[in-house]
Amino acid sequence: MKVNKVAQEKSHGASLKWRNTKAKRCRPPVTSSELKSSPVMVKLIKEHQAAVKKKPKVKRLKKKAKTISGSKKNTHTPYECEKSYPNTNGSAAVTMDNETDDEEWSANGESTHENGEKSADGIETVSSGRLEGESLHYCAERDEDRNHAVLVMQKAQTLCFRGKCLLTCLYGRVEVMGFTIEEGQQPYPLFSPASHCPLTVTALGSTDDARDEGMEATAILRKYLTPASRKRLLRRISLNSSVILLEPMETPLTRFLCSFTELSELFSPPVSELMSAVLDTPLNGLGMIPLVSDVEGMAMSQSYREALNTVVNACRGDGDGCVVVLVCGTKNVGKSTFIRVLLNTLLNHGASNPAVALLDACRGNTDSSMGCFCLYSTTGIDYLEGDLGQTEFTPSGCLSLSTVTEPLLGPPFTHQRTPEHMIYYGQTSCESDLDRYLESLKSLWSRRSQCRDTPVIINTMGWIKGFGFQLLVDVLRLLPVSHVVQLGHGDSMQCPTLTPDLLQMAQGYHTKPPAHTPMDEFTEGPSPARTYAHLAVQSAFQGVGRQGASKHQRSNELRELTLLAYLSQLQEADPGPVRQLHCLTPYQVPYTAVAIGVTHCEVAPSHILYAANASLVGLCCLAEKVTSKGGPVVLSQAPLCPCVGLGVLRGIDMARGLYFLLTPVEPSILRKVNCLLLGAISLPSCILTTQSGFEGEKPYVTTDYSFDLSGAGKIRVFKGMARPGQVGM
Repeated sequence: MKVNKVAQEKSHGASLKWRNTKAKRCRPPVTSSELKSSPVMVKLIKEHQAAVKKKPKVKRLKKKAKTISGSKKNTHTPYECEKSYPNTNGSAAVTMDNETDDEEWSANGESTHENGEKSADGIETVSSGRLEGESLHYCAERDEDRNHAVLVMQKAQTLCFRGKCLLTCLYGRVEVMGFTIEEGQQPYPLFSPASHCPLTVTALGSTDDARDEGMEATAILRKYLTPASRKRLLRRISLNSSVILLEPMETPLTRFLCSFTELSELFSPPVSELMSAVLDTPLNGLGMIPLVSDVEGMAMSQSYREALNTVVNACRGDGDGCVVVLVCGTKNVGKSTFIRVLLNTLLNHGASNPAVALLDACRGNTDSSMGCFCLYSTTGIDYLEGDLGQTEFTPSGCLSLSTVTEPLLGPPFTHQRTPEHMIYYGQTSCESDLDRYLESLKSLWSRRSQCRDTPVIINTMGWIKGFGFQLLVDVLRLLPVSHVVQLGHGDSMQCPTLTPDLLQMAQGYHTKPPAHTPMDEFTEGPSPARTYAHLAVQSAFQGVGRQGASKHQRSNELRELTLLAYLSQLQEADPGPVRQLHCLTPYQVPYTAVAIGVTHCEVAPSHILYAANASLVGLCCLAEKVTSKGGPVVLSQAPLCPCVGLGVLRGIDMARGLYFLLTPVEPSILRKVNCLLLGAISLPSCILTTQSGFEGEKPYVTTDYSFDLSGAGKIRVFKGMARPGQVGM
């Protein structure tokens, strides 16, 4: 594909001023502007604060806390100069520049108890459970100048929140969605939007019983807090404590999503949780709002945990071949959440850093049969996407094969990325063309390197009845699955239990059960039956089996979020105003250099450019060269070919024979594209209706249209499926 940038004038609009409002020491309640709330939510906040004043839930202190001797009232003085000395491992540690911190630690080091008792200064401590209410004031300190907060958590304590933040573990360990974050690791972004279950941070404590927590904690806190704040937190830290740094986070993704009016409250608590939000803590203003124990975080049943442990142990074992885990179940039963927790847990045991693999090799942890380092430790975990509607790493309508090397600490729209291999199917369901769906999965599996000894996680659709069940049977027979995790709810699994015995008798869409003859008992018989471990999981979270009724929780809204997140990659990485799509510079592509086709319906060749204009298209690579006789090249049927990404066909110039294309795909990869596939995945309406800078009618938007007219809708074609009236003919 020949690609050239179209010249575009730079807009000279007024520059935007970005303010960073500093909270006062008395920490007033959060205003509506900080929460980006509607008037209804502001009213509920005021009612909630009034109720808290009347009926305090947290036990008040019987006596005031002791004041710190020698502390200065002015907390905005410059920090002391820090001196470092070499540690035994070669790193540098910070020495104490005055002895007041050490004295304060000695005086209060034994004030923390594990049974919820009162400490020497009269402050009630909590050893486990949810951090909420006034307990957050006791164990968190905020640095107003640098706009971050330090939180001390005791072992088994949890923090459930809505919003987004950047978390760094300074001391001890914490766990988020199955992934363990330890001190010395990089900061990790946490996303807890209203569209999914709120995230929970759980303190795990330290693994080293011989540590000098007083010296280490003092040196750590010195870097992030003022002396007065540091002294107040030092008395909370014990050997089993975890200290985390929380910072506000703004990315091109969050700026782009929140620029739409209907998504401005995406990272705020929904109305159903607003009465349970803790709105006056040192953490407010950082982009996260703690929730009380009335709101349930992620719930794991006993069978849920047992299935996770079984798969993790199998991946860590020395079995023959790689572990291939297929996760199946009906809609809204928690398949995607289970897979995210499983991937994060597996990443705890397999390091994606080559330096860690080198260290393991020096210790003798190598694969002697291959004569190299353990591939699992260096290349991550393979993930095969088989769900067209609720995809994990790509917009909907794509089947893909990805390698996961980083934890997934948020819903799918927060970690959109380019997979190693992808096929654009173009629909959120495969019911119109089952053959193409199966051929796409087999094509992706064939592209996976067979020499890789890494675990493989396969996600499947929530369509488990009729043809959907037959497709599951086909996938189990076509792919070397070693574990089947089948999720259900209630007293049944909503479909037949996919055990190896059932696979011997079940009818697939393409495959048939093994044929048995009377001579089998006298001969070797048919090929041996497939064997795999079947793990039944009963989901027990609130609302299981039902689609979310709140805003941003419906399946079509989740699909729009992933597509908007993909298009947010077109924004600049530097902070600044959000640029609408019509303000971006497109690529111009001669339509003689690429072919165009439709995947989901039949369109007359003379109308295909009208259908493709202002639509989402898959950027694909055909094996054969595209030849043109001077006009657009139109494909008669959808090909099965690799896809490198998606783009928006924002305009067509018939006079010059050009397509104008917006896409985040790199130009070096775009040169290999010679096919544009149009599917049933449409652009979110907010992209077209909220365009700014237009006078009069907005382009591509019309109300003078009726689907009631005969022939006004799409002509749907079902390939290979018999209609009910044709059965038995």
